[in-house]
Amino acid sequence: MQIRELDIPDSYEITPKQFGDDRGVFLEWYRFDKLEEATGRRIDLKQANTSVSKRGTVRGIHFADIPPSQAKYVTATRGIVVDYIIDIRVGSPTFGQWDSVRLDEKDRKAVFVSEGLGHCFVALTDDATVSYLVTDTYFPSREHGINPLDPEIGLEFPIPTAELLLSPKDTDAPGLLDAQEQSLLPTWEAARAHYASVATRTEGN
Repeated sequence: MQIRELDIPDSYEITPKQFGDDRGVFLEWYRFDKLEEATGRRIDLKQANTSVSKRGTVRGIHFADIPPSQAKYVTATRGIVVDYIIDIRVGSPTFGQWDSVRLDEKDRKAVFVSEGLGHCFVALTDDATVSYLVTDTYFPSREHGINPLDPEIGLEFPIPTAELLLSPKDTDAPGLLDAQEQSLLPTWEAARAHYASVATRTEGN
């Protein structure tokens, strides 16, 4: 298993080692110890979710209040999606920037999205099935969204805008700067404090 940090701090791409033979393929798609070693923090998973999406479906940008927020470990078990991690932490050196990872049935990658980051994906195939392991249960009152078509963020979708399928909840969500003005966004300071509270090693060790 290879784990690398993405361009957005506190988000990671995980590439598992696959073992194939004439029967099929075996892989470990999640290893708590490997992830903790790479991130320097505890991963306390409390809920598992699955979504199935038509081609062109966009889910997100979603995030939750911090603390405790909700870290996510995400993979595609069927089909293809492009997964986006957006830095919405006010005061972060990469605030407003994003990175992406293609999740599919070939490389079987996963992404780990720390608390306080925005998360979104677009399905490139029908019946794209995405599974999430998350660090807290769902609390509607703590959940928020940002419009994924917000030009301030500028997500680049590999499907024409006219073919994208979005929920009213996501299209009605504010843009990044409006969400900041409404004090909906997490702060860099709050995120760093939370990461320190779950750290398994000190900086520099």
